[in-house]
Amino acid sequence: MDELLTNFPLLCSIFAILFAQFIKIPIMFISTRKLEWSRFFSTGGMPSSHSSGVTALATSIGLVEGLGSPLFAVTVVFSVIVMYDAKGVRWHAGEQAIVINRLVRDFQKMTTEIKNWPKKNEEERRLELKELLGHRPSEVFFGALLGITLSVTLFFGLGLGK
Repeated sequence: MDELLTNFPLLCSIFAILFAQFIKIPIMFISTRKLEWSRFFSTGGMPSSHSSGVTALATSIGLVEGLGSPLFAVTVVFSVIVMYDAKGVRWHAGEQAIVINRLVRDFQKMTTEIKNWPKKNEEERRLELKELLGHRPSEVFFGALLGITLSVTLFFGLGLGK
C-alpha cells in the first residue's frame, strides 16, 4: 500500500486530472459569468483533463524511468492515442449530439403545436444528449501543456530529480 501512495507517476497524473477539472470552473466563470460547480464532473472544455492526465503520466514516467525506457515509450504512444481520441472522435460525437438535440427540439415544437401540449419546461420533456464530449485542438494542447508542466514542477519541487 505504501508503494501505491508513493507512486509519483500515478499521483502526478491523478493530480493533473483533478487540477484540470478544477480550473475549468473559473475559466467558465470568466467567459460566462456563471459559477457552475458541475463542470468539475463533466467532460469537455478547457483544458482537457484527458490530455493533462496522460501527458503528466508520460512526463513523470520519463523523469523517473528515463526517456529511453520502454515504459516511457508505451505511455507516450498511449498519450497520443488518448489525445487524438479526445480531439477527434469525441469532438465529432459532440457535434452530432448538437444536431440531434436540435432535431429533437424541432420535433417537439412541431408536436407541441399540433397537439397543443401544455407548456412544460424543455428539460422536463427530454434528457438532452451530452454535447460537450470532446475537445478542440487548443483544449487538447493546453491540457497536454498543463500535464507536462505539473509533472516537471512536482518532480523537481519534491526533490525527486536529484
